[in-house]
Amino acid sequence: MPSIDSFSRPTASAALSPRAWLRCSIAVALLTIVLKGLAGYVTNSMGLISDAMESFVNLASAMFALAMVTIAARPADADHPYGHHKAEYFSSGFEGVLIVGAALAILWAAVHRLLAPQPIEQLGWGLVLATVSSGFNGALSWALFRAARGHRSIALEADARHLLADVWTSAAVLVGIVAVHFTGWLWLDPVLAIGVALNIVREGVRLVWRSSQGLMDVALDAESQAVLMATLERFKATTPEGAQVRFDDIVTRGAAQRRFADLHMHVPGDWSLQRAATLRDGLEQSLMEAVPGLRVTIQLLPLGMEARATQLEESAG
Repeated sequence: MPSIDSFSRPTASAALSPRAWLRCSIAVALLTIVLKGLAGYVTNSMGLISDAMESFVNLASAMFALAMVTIAARPADADHPYGHHKAEYFSSGFEGVLIVGAALAILWAAVHRLLAPQPIEQLGWGLVLATVSSGFNGALSWALFRAARGHRSIALEADARHLLADVWTSAAVLVGIVAVHFTGWLWLDPVLAIGVALNIVREGVRLVWRSSQGLMDVALDAESQAVLMATLERFKATTPEGAQVRFDDIVTRGAAQRRFADLHMHVPGDWSLQRAATLRDGLEQSLMEAVPGLRVTIQLLPLGMEARATQLEESAG
């Protein structure tokens, strides 16, 4: 599944706000807790019980994500002049930590059940309840991926990835308990629960890593950078005065929904400030239209002069 940063066009799912989607996620989490809890209770399956335990993580994650998205939507202020967009990364990291915690709890319970296996009961009702709950999670996951693409929201993407992992682990559990029913291998049920836990750990670590990279101002994805560079080249080729300018020291970073780019634009030294600033304004507009969510800062310099920071870097190298 590609990262949301690799998409630049909104979809129909973006009609609802991220907060509205996360409220839907909370409602679905409550529903799946009931359905999976009942499935685990009637079957006495450790695999289904572990699956139900993860639904509590889904609920806590969606609630925390809703709080962080609400903070991220706040406008810039004196204490946060660049906005609050990075709050979404805390949501993704928190969800990853919760996932790992749930996996450890599942492992603990599964090991105890492995040492003392118990038979599975009322398989039919358990399968129906677990399948219905997985259907809700699958549908919501698909919708959240589309919404994450439209809003460029890592909080929605993290929730969607978690739900998708939940769907796959639920499917594995359902196949496993059917196998237990027909083979009589009671040890298979807790072994599947252990497999579910290990898969959850992998997803949790992935989310924590992704959020840490965002907090460290990772550069924009390759596709967005390619669009930015192509826009600069097109500007030079199609703007009457573009052939007389030069661009360098281009750096980018992402902060959840917001994207930033800084660069130097060198112009002839005999140009008036008005002429250079007008050209810069046109370039800023072109870049922001080409890369949605971009905020660009362009420093004007005369041709033949480098910024002090660039000179220091060159001398140090």
